[in-house]
Amino acid sequence: MSKNSNQSTIEENESIFRDYILDIQIVEYLSAEETEPCYRFEAPQHTEIVFDDPDLAELYADIYFDVNGFEEAGTGERGVPPEIIQAGRDTLAAYFLTQPGTDVNWVASFFGVRPTKIHRYVDWVTERADEIREGAKARGLD
Repeated sequence: MSKNSNQSTIEENESIFRDYILDIQIVEYLSAEETEPCYRFEAPQHTEIVFDDPDLAELYADIYFDVNGFEEAGTGERGVPPEIIQAGRDTLAAYFLTQPGTDVNWVASFFGVRPTKIHRYVDWVTERADEIREGAKARGLD
């Protein structure tokens, strides 16, 4: 068992799935009720968000870096954090994909575009997040 600066404890049935800069990580764990692992996004002062799909957890982390962090708390069940709205159409589309009950076809329909465009939006968000993390590492932010 180890302690990280997010004040969460990594239990025996948990492991770090993906470790990012600035004390942000995705933790893989198996709860007593589940047979498949879950993936918990962790960031300082951020509401716990859990995903069944590791790709969605990583996309959520990319969105988090793309907008320089955001707070889920207080947005309500159907609300979207203001930072996501302000970031633009591609970030909003990617964020919608991380929400329960949505998929590429639903998001494409919402925006009135083809699913291939949504895939491009996601690629742009992921590319920007990679650039942000690389830039932070180059400046010595770990």
